[in-house]
Amino acid sequence: MHSLYRSEVEAADALKQVYDKARSEIAKVIVGQEDVVKSVLIAVFSNGHCLLVGVPGLAKTLLVQTVARVLDLNFNRIQFTPDLMPSDIIGSEVLGEDRNFKFIHGPVFSNIILADEINRTPPKTQAALLEAMQEKAVTASGVTYKLAQPFFVLATQNPIEQEGTYPLPEAQLDRFMFNVSLTYPTFAEELQVVKNTTGTQVAELHKVLNAEQIIYFQQLVRNIPVTDHVLEYAVKLAAKTRPQGELATPLVKRLLNWGAGPRASQFLVLGAKCHAVISGKYSPDVEDVQAVAKAILRHRIVRSYQAEAEGLSADQIIEQLF
Repeated sequence: MHSLYRSEVEAADALKQVYDKARSEIAKVIVGQEDVVKSVLIAVFSNGHCLLVGVPGLAKTLLVQTVARVLDLNFNRIQFTPDLMPSDIIGSEVLGEDRNFKFIHGPVFSNIILADEINRTPPKTQAALLEAMQEKAVTASGVTYKLAQPFFVLATQNPIEQEGTYPLPEAQLDRFMFNVSLTYPTFAEELQVVKNTTGTQVAELHKVLNAEQIIYFQQLVRNIPVTDHVLEYAVKLAAKTRPQGELATPLVKRLLNWGAGPRASQFLVLGAKCHAVISGKYSPDVEDVQAVAKAILRHRIVRSYQAEAEGLSADQIIEQLF
């Protein structure tokens, strides 16, 4: 790996500085939502994708646009609708003037994709995007086209309206590193939002990073050492969610029907490494795993009828596993 810094410690310090800078730039436009911004940036540096779940009007699109501007990346928004076709995402073959077919790239050929309301579109179209997320490539008429790097999907899901939606199956939810829930702003934050957005003032944003540096930092995050103790803690945490597994407690057997797969363990370790660096540490500890655990596990566990009857949320169950 070509190093931009003298040592990995220096590079880790640089990543923390860049992260802090990016956060303060984003805060010029996005009021509050600190945890959401943090999760999105951790996902970028861990090379994972994010699912944002929240009611309309919470600035999900604005957040993604702002992140793209601050990180100096290309950005495309795809509005998912029931009649959207896979070719509307990946592109299609057209007959050129020279009587030969040529491939016209779809909107997925960009660094950051905002997949807006991904649960509005049928499974066939969802699958086209999910294949691109997994393979970082697109196949059309037998030819494979590589996607731009870094490649990062932020999908939004609206939890309110269930009519005319196609919820993502568990196996597809598993492709997302984080499931981030957006909540309503506090009164003070909403006041600030309205002040900022009902005048003529436009915030000036400075670019903090480019694509090449992001790829470098993604590599750096993978290189961060992790102790066996923390590694075992992360894998055990994921394994504890499996009611059929050997580590399941009577509580889990009662509250969960289904647990997280091995991808969760991988993301817990990667997320913890990144969380450690942006917190100014050079190696993750158990707290770093816990800090990213809810966003990683909440969409990978299926609550039992009993858990729902007792009104226990996924987050409350995950907390009990710490």
